[in-house]
Amino acid sequence: MKPKENSGKKQSNRWVILITIWTFILALTFSFLSETVVRNLQLTVAFLILAIIVLTGIFFDIIGIAVAASDDKSLNGMAAQKIPGAREAVMLHKNAGAVSNFCNDVIGDICGIVSGAAGAVIVLRFIVLYPAIKAATLGILFSSVTAAVTVGGKALGKNIAIEKADEITYEAGRFLNFINSKTGLTLMNFDKNSRKR
Repeated sequence: MKPKENSGKKQSNRWVILITIWTFILALTFSFLSETVVRNLQLTVAFLILAIIVLTGIFFDIIGIAVAASDDKSLNGMAAQKIPGAREAVMLHKNAGAVSNFCNDVIGDICGIVSGAAGAVIVLRFIVLYPAIKAATLGILFSSVTAAVTVGGKALGKNIAIEKADEITYEAGRFLNFINSKTGLTLMNFDKNSRKR
């Protein structure tokens, strides 16, 4: 039992280190791109970019919750029928902890940080274009609206994710299957995970 426990701890530690590094790289990249791009865009386009960032966070939050709430019996049944994408959906379910961590924590937190940075840039653009507006008032109002939309969207998304967990997990698996069939890129090691079960 001890070798298995040590192996599990090492794998867990590797995952923590890997996800920390990836979070840093993704956050740095998206923050730089959002601030650089938003700074040079018209306000209407900048608002659209901000909306896309917020919606991306909500979208991945739904996937993370759905995978964790999905039923393995339903997914295994589809995999037994060799439905394209079902095998990938089963693997997502087996790795629900890692998938939820990536979708809800990594992508979700990055989108939250980036939306805040993009919002700050938009506020600065507003102040430059309309000097009469008070910076503090606009900043508080803007951050409050962004937070309300994000939290409200995630609350609504959570209900959808739980109610349609199997369907959403399958669609995510189907997307992975599509990527694999078109590019040959395997995003999950299926054989390794299958042996563990």
